Amino acid sequence: MVTIAVMTIAPLPFYAERLDPTRNMARFYALEVSEDLFGKTRLERRWGRIGSRGQVKVELVLTSAEASKRIDALVRQKTRRGYLPK
Repeated sequence: MVTIAVMTIAPLPFYAERLDPTRNMARFYALEVSEDLFGKTRLERRWGRIGSRGQVKVELVLTSAEASKRIDALVRQKTRRGYLPK
């Protein structure tokens, strides 16, 4: 296993939960922008069941502005699907 140090540019810019007890649904979705050791901006997406580690997907982006656009699009998508920001 390889561990890579990451410097955080900003705290979690987005964290939301979707709860529906009738469907036994308790999900979370989080986004974080950070910079890796080589100075590249990365957007980390984390999602899963509340209480679990969940899944992670990391996207390398060229600039912080590009990451911001991507975050805005993902936030709109998740809020339309019923996630509530916390």
